[in-house]
Parts: sequence; structure tokens; C-alpha cells
Amino acid sequence: MATTQPETRVVFTEKIGPSVGMWVMIAIAAASTALMVFPVWKTGAVILPVVSFVLLAWWLRSLSITTIVTDRQLFVGDAHIDRGYITGATGYDSEDARTARGTGLDARAFLMVRPWAKSAVRIDIHDETDPTPYWLVSSKRPMELAAALTS
Repeated sequence: MATTQPETRVVFTEKIGPSVGMWVMIAIAAASTALMVFPVWKTGAVILPVVSFVLLAWWLRSLSITTIVTDRQLFVGDAHIDRGYITGATGYDSEDARTARGTGLDARAFLMVRPWAKSAVRIDIHDETDPTPYWLVSSKRPMELAAALTS
């Protein structure tokens, strides 16, 4: 007889991708390779910017973060933790998040922050076997994420 496991319900999901400004920066960086190569290799002035843009775009997309909160677990990028270890969550606006990433940061904290997401959530952790006191995670909707984790 097969046992059925209860379904896991997704409570919150968010994807933090690069901002428009980051895409403009890699387009400028790729285009600037044409200026460097043009005096030496005319054909390369066309090929190299395209190759550079593709590689930089692939790299930039790899920096995206997906956050998923279920009834049982929290997934942030490749990291995950059972919600039983989460003791609290606090959403920070851009100014408070700046302090949390800077002078208020504990060196033992787990960080999943991106410069294009100004706000963040501090997720307090209590696990006797893990010295990590909290996770600091970038979020565009920090209050919603904190509410999903504390409900």
C-alpha cells in the first residue's frame, strides 16, 4: 500500500532579476570591445561585441535569485531551510537594508543579496548545529516575504 504525503502549498514566490541599469551596463561594456578591437581586427569589431554581450548576459542572468516559501521550507536560490528553524523575519526598506548589509551585519550571517534589489529581509534562525544567526535576503516585497515566513 502506497503512502501519500500531504501536499506542500507555496505561500510566497519571488524572482529578483537584474535591473534595467545592469542590462545597459553590459550592453555598453560589450559595445566598448568593438572600440578596442577595431584598429587591429575589423571583422572582430563586429563579432567580439556580440560574443561579449552573450557571455555577459548569461552571467548576469545567473545572478537572479528565486525565493520560494512553502508550508515547510524556505528556498532562496540553491539554499533551503526547514521553516521549523526560522524564529522570526523582519522586512527592511532600502535604508534599513543598507545598514543591515553594512555596519549592522554579523559576519556569520548567510547572505543572498543583490545590488539591484535595495530592500531585504532578515530571517532569524535557531539551529543548535549551525552557527548562522540569520539569513539576509534581497527582496522587492520584503514585508510580504516577512509576513509569509511568520504566518
